[in-house]
Amino acid sequence: MSLIPSFFGGQRSNVFDPFSVDIWEPFKDFPFSSSSSLFVPIETSAFVNTRIDWKETPEAHVLKADIPGLNKEEVKVEVEDDRVLRISGERKIEKEDKNDKWHRVERSSGKFLRSFRLPENTKMDQIKAAMENGVLTVTVPKADVKKSDIKAIEISG
Repeated sequence: MSLIPSFFGGQRSNVFDPFSVDIWEPFKDFPFSSSSSLFVPIETSAFVNTRIDWKETPEAHVLKADIPGLNKEEVKVEVEDDRVLRISGERKIEKEDKNDKWHRVERSSGKFLRSFRLPENTKMDQIKAAMENGVLTVTVPKADVKKSDIKAIEISG
């Protein structure tokens, strides 16, 4: 019997080592394969989580997406009338040779789609996109915002 309590109901794999607690797996009884795939099909899990950074500079909105292994022909950048920018693409499954012996398959294949509603101060007709070393950069120039004229009102009385 261990003198140190086991947190989260985990079982000790070694009674004499207080740090040898088996990892608590909260989703082990759910119908999907493991907690790492949480409701996301394994073949598209990396693309569903395509990471995109969005920064605003004084001149433009700049979005950068990490899309390693894809070339510009496999990626689409589209904009809808209601200022929605869509970035999508697909990585095809590699052709398999029957003589190949796979030891590990971790790279994912499948489609991805990310959508962003752009602010009203954007020049929709001047959007530019470039791809370099697996990073897609979309630049959306900002429109000049007319500053309102301030008129002083004389107070009578």
